[in-house]
Amino acid sequence: MEDNSSCSSAGTALSEASFLQRTLERLSSTQCLKVSTEAPVAVIALQRYLSDQPEGQPDSYDVTVTDGVWRAKCSVHPALNHLVHSNTLRTGTDVSITQCSFVYSERRLGHGYICIEKLRCGGEMSALLPRIQDVASLPMMVKQGMERSVELQSDVPLQVSRKHYLSLWNNEDPEGDIWTSGSPSSHTVLDVSNITLLSSLESCFRNTWKPLPLLVKIIHKSRLRYYGKFGLKIDYPFQAYFEVADQSGTMSLVLWNELCPEFYQKLSVGTVLYIQNYSLKQSYSNRSHPQMDHHQMKTFHSVEICLNARNPTSVVTVVSAKSVLPQWGLPEVSYLFTTRLQLDELSNNSACDVICLVTFVGRVERVKSKGKKGPEKFWTYRWIHAVDGSSDRPFILEVFSSSQPEVFSRICPMTYLVCTQMRVCRVEGSLPYLTSSCETETFITGYHKGQPYVSDPRVKTFIQWTKTLEDNVVLQKTSVGGHYCYPRPPQTFTQSMADASAQVPLVTAADLKKEMETLQYREHKKVAIQGQITAVRYMKHPKSTESRGTEEREVPDVAPDVCEPNTQDHPSTAEQTTAPISTAEKISVRGIKRRIQTRKVKQFSLNLRSMAAKRRSSEIEEEEEEKKSDSGSEDAPNVADSQRNQDSDVISWESSSWPKQKQEVSEYLCEGGLHQDSVSRRFTIDEKDVLLQRSNLQPTHWTPEQSADTSPPVVCPGFYQVTILGINKQMAIDAAFLPVVSSDDPRAVALPQDPHGNTMLSCLSSGFLCPLSQSTLPQPEEVLGSAGELEDMHLVCILDLCHLGGDRVEVLISKVYRVTEVSKCTAL
Repeated sequence: MEDNSSCSSAGTALSEASFLQRTLERLSSTQCLKVSTEAPVAVIALQRYLSDQPEGQPDSYDVTVTDGVWRAKCSVHPALNHLVHSNTLRTGTDVSITQCSFVYSERRLGHGYICIEKLRCGGEMSALLPRIQDVASLPMMVKQGMERSVELQSDVPLQVSRKHYLSLWNNEDPEGDIWTSGSPSSHTVLDVSNITLLSSLESCFRNTWKPLPLLVKIIHKSRLRYYGKFGLKIDYPFQAYFEVADQSGTMSLVLWNELCPEFYQKLSVGTVLYIQNYSLKQSYSNRSHPQMDHHQMKTFHSVEICLNARNPTSVVTVVSAKSVLPQWGLPEVSYLFTTRLQLDELSNNSACDVICLVTFVGRVERVKSKGKKGPEKFWTYRWIHAVDGSSDRPFILEVFSSSQPEVFSRICPMTYLVCTQMRVCRVEGSLPYLTSSCETETFITGYHKGQPYVSDPRVKTFIQWTKTLEDNVVLQKTSVGGHYCYPRPPQTFTQSMADASAQVPLVTAADLKKEMETLQYREHKKVAIQGQITAVRYMKHPKSTESRGTEEREVPDVAPDVCEPNTQDHPSTAEQTTAPISTAEKISVRGIKRRIQTRKVKQFSLNLRSMAAKRRSSEIEEEEEEKKSDSGSEDAPNVADSQRNQDSDVISWESSSWPKQKQEVSEYLCEGGLHQDSVSRRFTIDEKDVLLQRSNLQPTHWTPEQSADTSPPVVCPGFYQVTILGINKQMAIDAAFLPVVSSDDPRAVALPQDPHGNTMLSCLSSGFLCPLSQSTLPQPEEVLGSAGELEDMHLVCILDLCHLGGDRVEVLISKVYRVTEVSKCTAL
């Protein structure tokens, strides 16, 4: 009796201490399945999957929260999806659940979950999570009678119609426990006496025949392709292409559906497969292919090998490297390694492989896929500079996620980077750069071991060169994050009437507003707008990160309360039953300090506010000792004390007509500025994890490292805030101009450094102060002293837009054109 009493008392105490437990008890005890509450919790996981609703949002989200006593896996109401899209609702922060409901599954007995319908988002970092010793050890809260529900306990969506999660920010990366890897290869004895060669498969196609086993080696691997959409009755709609070879030639192999989670991460370039029960089909012509001329083997294009979980059930055996026999005649994997010096000789769109030492890693950004079929999807990418000793110029790499999230997120300066099947891009007026293809794979220090390229002579030559380097010297030339865009806009702006997608779109004021409102987290867009520059202010300091999300905001109601009296006329509820507000409207609510007194103007705030432990790749060579080094930082330069307004950090100019025009504009997208995430930082070994965390996307799962953000403020040389008045004088926008002032700036690479007079116009046109090689550059007063020539000048301004999360939208001006530098191409 005493034991039972003790257990009962402990359970009661636990329930009283848990906001989540009390909320679930209220949902269980009331006849209404919806309650208003005040549950302060921390977000520890945020997971995405394809919605099963025919209309509305294409994605659904599950969120796992904790109150320090329990964990609870909840569904996010679709009306709150915009909070995920803007990274306002994110892992590692506190939220207060103010309304939720309990949803019973109508398709499965004994399954139900909490749906969060209203919440308030807290500050930048969680105050609760640092106090929890081990979040994973907290019990998962489940409604009584639903303890056997797999969805509540496992890494699968709460909606029973979906079997797996998707990566939070793209569709290409494997996500969740279903993706297996690292299983041991087979050491069984294989019967290879009755295999068939690839060369014989084309003649067998369309004939009734029982396929004989294949013995092949993988020589290329593509990234994953997700083709899920509403109404598609396939649980795992994934596809991956491989190029396989035997002694007779090469052929494409396709891994379909359920076999992708089972095998995709087990199969690597160089892996040998013994395949039974496969099917053949005519090759899909509208797909990319790797460049394979260097293999010097015959390629069979007419058919491809298909591996499925059924009809027929394919049997795939991964053969261990020790079991592969020379008499099988399988070809060696070959590469197309190219040095930076050789890159200048390669033609546009040709393929190459590179090995290099990373010196700059840009932040991860997203861009919408150009495909028009299926739900909206994004590509994730980052810009990288890397050197190989063959040239004074670095490789400029545009690296897209290649279904290797563990590698993509850990690329940092001072690491060895290998990228395969990169494509050469040549743009007039710019140095060539390399971009990923569907078959690109990336490898960094820690992932080279066992890769076929480690024995390539060009790789060994690179390793010998790195032995001549000194860490401290290289570290001084490294940086991470910040705004980076390549190639720069051309010298002449061309508007093509025949192909609107071929250049930066010239948008109207209304379109610009829409583009900014619809931007999602880390999405990057480049647009052009006509107008004139009416004001320029020089400012020293970018806005700090701490301003993001410190004010709690209540999300509007998703629907009137169905179990409470009608309160639509009550002032306190009328405000909460409006439709979800847009990003720009939320920004306006946050309060714009500057007001136009003579006219009500709707304003929108855009609050822009070693060697990596020198692992000389023990996978490429044998063990090498880890080293650490630090790098110094420079103080931001002071600004002279003349020509200042009331703000001691600001020097300004404005046109004579701007005071009157400012009162007449109908919309002012103002409060533009520079955020700390807009400026690259010097890389140091000690701050490696924090710097990578800031430049990567918000993670799906919270880890204690997220609470250790102690990076110092960036060193900013100052920037110019430029006010652009639209050509019809109905809209104005503030954009930040951050000129390149040092050759150490990553943006200085490949920058056309033609001399100019350092006038405000020439700086805006060129993007830099001249010359970068000099230690003494013109002061802001000197640059702004020439701003008078901008008066009433008709310009085309190129703007880079990027959503930095929360209410922060980065608006940077990358180039201006005078109308004499604009041409128009019409269709013939």
